[in-house]
Amino acid sequence: MSREQQIDTDALTAVLADACQQLDIKLADNVQQQLIRYVQLLYKWNKAYNLTAVRDPLEMVSRHVVDSLSILPWLQGRRCIDVGTGPGLPGLVLAIAEGGARQWTLLDSNGKKTRFLRQAVLELGLENVEIIQERVEKFQPEAKFDTLTSRAFAELGEMLRLCHHLVVDQEHHKQMGRILAMKGTRAEIELELEAIAAQMAEILGKDTIARIEPLVVPGSRAQRHLVIIEADTAPAA
Repeated sequence: MSREQQIDTDALTAVLADACQQLDIKLADNVQQQLIRYVQLLYKWNKAYNLTAVRDPLEMVSRHVVDSLSILPWLQGRRCIDVGTGPGLPGLVLAIAEGGARQWTLLDSNGKKTRFLRQAVLELGLENVEIIQERVEKFQPEAKFDTLTSRAFAELGEMLRLCHHLVVDQEHHKQMGRILAMKGTRAEIELELEAIAAQMAEILGKDTIARIEPLVVPGSRAQRHLVIIEADTAPAA
């Protein structure tokens, strides 16, 4: 019997189901099964490809899958991109969770990680996900994205410099899509935002606003926050 077969899928499912209940996220049974299958694949490939420092399947559920699911309420639009996706975090998890409701592009320059992602997409039968192996600053999509996600990709200033062309109408200097950056403590984020305030207006447009939302991640003791950067759609006074 292989080590993959020895994974206690009932325990993984219980952890996932409990976390989803706490997050008030309702996932169909087949979606939960797909997420557990993703964890099995990640565990198997991780032994050879070192895709994540997390080795324990139960921790993969709480620290990777549940953490990724925590930003579900802030997704918008049809076209989403996850930059520096690594082994599909959060993009692949979100693509599975919503059952094909959005089209996802998972972008990473690391060949080992994109090979894993292609195999995972194939084995999970996902038709709403494309995998791109490319440096983010060199990737030129046919159309702008409605939502851009990142998790442990780069500091905010560097992320904006590398990624702005994916969500900004550069001809009219206007931000079209929402940026969701998963981060740690609020104090660190506030310092980052203060440092890039002028850069943000210059790169994304003067109507761009940023806000910080606390993330509740069941099973995690770490402070987690979401930085939301988007165009201010409020009517002028």
